[in-house]
Amino acid sequence: MKSLTTLYLIIFTMIAIPSISQSLPETGISGVYEVMIGVDNADYAKKYFADFGFKTIDSSTISSKEAQKIYGVNSKLTSYRLQNGNIDSHGLLRILEWEKPLGEGIGYAPVETIGSRIAVMMTKDIFRLYDIYQTARAVGKKPWLPTKPIADDLFGLNTGERDFFNRPVLVRENAVYGEFFNHIFFQRYGYKIPGYGTIKSETPLKTSEFTHHDFIINAKSMEQMSYLSSALGLQAEDEPVIDGDWLKGPKRVFQMEPGYSHWYQGFVSPNNICGKLKFFIPRGDKTNKSNHQRIGEKGITLHSFYTPKIKMVHQLVSGHKLNPTPILKNEFGEQSFLFSDTAGVSWQIIEKTDEPKNKPITKLEFELTD
Repeated sequence: MKSLTTLYLIIFTMIAIPSISQSLPETGISGVYEVMIGVDNADYAKKYFADFGFKTIDSSTISSKEAQKIYGVNSKLTSYRLQNGNIDSHGLLRILEWEKPLGEGIGYAPVETIGSRIAVMMTKDIFRLYDIYQTARAVGKKPWLPTKPIADDLFGLNTGERDFFNRPVLVRENAVYGEFFNHIFFQRYGYKIPGYGTIKSETPLKTSEFTHHDFIINAKSMEQMSYLSSALGLQAEDEPVIDGDWLKGPKRVFQMEPGYSHWYQGFVSPNNICGKLKFFIPRGDKTNKSNHQRIGEKGITLHSFYTPKIKMVHQLVSGHKLNPTPILKNEFGEQSFLFSDTAGVSWQIIEKTDEPKNKPITKLEFELTD
């Protein structure tokens, strides 16, 4: 007879995630492939991200003339593409080492500063990370602001009365805001989502690839992001909603003061449950540094997608009057183009016709554990 634990481990629960009925163009677009960070010292960046499991898989240097043509930045550029474990379908990192950065970027700033970007990854030990950043904050060599981890049932997975034997099913999360990079970490308790966060046992900080990405945008409404569906083929999860200080997770992660709220909307690729995008518009006075979100400045300034239909996507983006650059080979020899939207978000679209070795998961499933 199987034990109760074994039976519990094989329970699969499908959760209905609300979504809008949309007619999407079949662009073959990926989830977010890479988050790109501008730096003037790639050695530090590579050392830092190595502790999160990222290893350099490619690098390239181009002249200031070539960088001007591709990125509109008159600076010599050395790029490093980093991958976490075997995950090559999403969640990669590209370090852009500019010889002459255009500026310091947004840097260490108040939470929900407009223009900020945050990259999200799963961990097996969120309190260890919290302690590490608390120590780093006390030393003060680089400013870090870690929020205390908080647990919540984000997906309504708890049923019946919870006690020692009917254990809570939760996710615990926190944010770490820094001059160099902004993180959100999460740890699951009592459930798994296959294909959404993979942690290799030898990774020093027990962290995964980037699973999703947060954008604090300079916009009046989420209508400005609708091109993500009509031009790129991403699925809007639901209509825009208001999150506020009454929700304990967002309250803690975004350091919400009493009476504060923001608009929220999420988008996900129909071809990958990972590489999800989350957009936030503050509903109150916030520092606006979106003019420092330019490609060529330091910090997170750019994200990439890939598609086997780059000409189709280029035409769709052009049709939305988003002024894409011509399709050119980027520093890695990939056909690509760039564009920026009216909310200050910049993208690089890359052509890839080969299937990734790590086949992305397209169906969101929740698997309960003990």
